Amino acid sequence: MACPIDTTSIRPLIYAAGKCRMLDQRKLPTEEIWLEYDSYQGVAEAIRSMVVRGAPAIGVAAAIGAWFGARDIEAATGTEFMAKFSQICSHLAATRPTAVNLHWALQRMQSFARANVERSVTELKIGLEYEALAIAEEDERLCRKLGKNGAVLIADGARVLTHCNAGALATAGYGTALGVLRAAVAAGKKISVLADETRPFLQGARLTAWELQRDQIPVTLICDNMAGYLMSKGEIDCVIVGADRISANGDVANKIGTYSLAVLAKEHQLPFYVAAPLSTIDLNLANGSLIPIEERSAEELTHLGGIQLAPTGVPVRNPAFDVTPARLVSAIITEAGVVKGDYLKGLAALF
Repeated sequence: MACPIDTTSIRPLIYAAGKCRMLDQRKLPTEEIWLEYDSYQGVAEAIRSMVVRGAPAIGVAAAIGAWFGARDIEAATGTEFMAKFSQICSHLAATRPTAVNLHWALQRMQSFARANVERSVTELKIGLEYEALAIAEEDERLCRKLGKNGAVLIADGARVLTHCNAGALATAGYGTALGVLRAAVAAGKKISVLADETRPFLQGARLTAWELQRDQIPVTLICDNMAGYLMSKGEIDCVIVGADRISANGDVANKIGTYSLAVLAKEHQLPFYVAAPLSTIDLNLANGSLIPIEERSAEELTHLGGIQLAPTGVPVRNPAFDVTPARLVSAIITEAGVVKGDYLKGLAALF
């Protein structure tokens, strides 16, 4: 994967010589292990098992996985190729339901194939490889634009709370919410970050804290249930998060616990910002109640690092995401601009 933009050196995945190497995010921060994939089935499992995670990064991985599948198709005509390619994309699409970037990337790959179905199968395969790489390269450029757009909202000296990981690890590089903070620092602002741990998968503790330390941006780790107390003590100036899907009216699906932080921010009159590329906005869904919410395994709650934390057999609920109503969101930051207020009209106008 070509990386023409000079930014953070953190990359969650690298495409080269017909293979994709992924940084195993399940092992961070104590181990930096790279896994190699060259089949769409392998990429699908990497997405499902959270070797790679974060909505934009999942979209990039899915596009590369779709290319792997396309490369191995045996077909005499474009029409025959398209039928098999659609099955491959359906397999990848079934890995995680909430992150719309996954479906956006696969739809883009299929649209390219349909538009060129009259070409030779060899030409189709070459074109799909270029399309997958374009998706990857565009992602970082868009995140950088998004970051600059959002940086103006971050005051010099701000103490910023963030949830989960919306950084370079969640994208092709640079990040969405953390991209805004990186851009603010690049603009000369002195900020500090509070990263909550983000139970149960601990993306804040394991990933966000690791990223910000690597970039020498001051970061302090807190428990999820400390945010309200620190807000009440005047130790937080704003909240910024990423998103996995945003409906047409501005409702935001993000990592579980985001809604709680939005309610707390509203109570304490603090800005609550959401940073996401246009590919995360789903204008086909009128509101957040229509967003599918992934339910993950009970073991993520009952065990930690192989150690059992809960009684055997206890019932568990583990929704991976929640939905924050648009009325609690101060602004949605995208590469095309910042939207406030009337999200239904403002988000549509970005397209």
